[in-house]
Amino acid sequence: MSLIPHRFLVRMAYPCLYAQNMPTRRDARVLDLPVEFAIDNFAAIDAETNFADVRLAWNDLGIGLQIEVRGKQQMAVGNPDRPRGSDGVTLWLDTRDARASHRATRYCHQFHFLATGAGPELDEPAFVQTKINRAIEDAPIIAAADAGVLLKVQHRKSGYVLEAFLPAAALNGYDPREHRKLGIFYAVHDDELGEQLLSLSPEFPFWEDPSLWSVLELADE
Repeated sequence: MSLIPHRFLVRMAYPCLYAQNMPTRRDARVLDLPVEFAIDNFAAIDAETNFADVRLAWNDLGIGLQIEVRGKQQMAVGNPDRPRGSDGVTLWLDTRDARASHRATRYCHQFHFLATGAGPELDEPAFVQTKINRAIEDAPIIAAADAGVLLKVQHRKSGYVLEAFLPAAALNGYDPREHRKLGIFYAVHDDELGEQLLSLSPEFPFWEDPSLWSVLELADE
């Protein structure tokens, strides 16, 4: 296996489609994004297979994230004190796409969305924001309730669907009319199925180096 993933040889710019009615007003769903909002990580180029479908959307109110995990035989496990070791997804966003620096700025965010781990029975979804290691300056840390972060999970027989909405208040520097390109990286982690990355491989320090992230282009309305 090549040390450098083939996907890394071409730096990808992923289109992020506009979703006017986001978040939805239905109690059961936050987003309900159709297939055209999917973000293809081109895993087949490196002879890998995905276990999660990842979709993203934007509007002036914020950013929406939807993932569907398939192929599980065990219940999802989560612990907000160990977000990277829990079943869910970590999303890194840079609202200024300043990928020339190896160290994060105040515009770089690290969000964790866990399928379980919250509530009295620890069976409710959990949201955690943490600081990025070695950052020059930290993004403001927000609490889900204070910023209006929405998170819902539908558990299914062989997995789950996780939907989250990050309002502009949670995204320092978010200005989609002036800055149409964002830095992005994600890692879907699962105790049973492993880890699915947007690109690269675990040998690269994507968790602390924004220069390794890809570009998310906010498409026209």
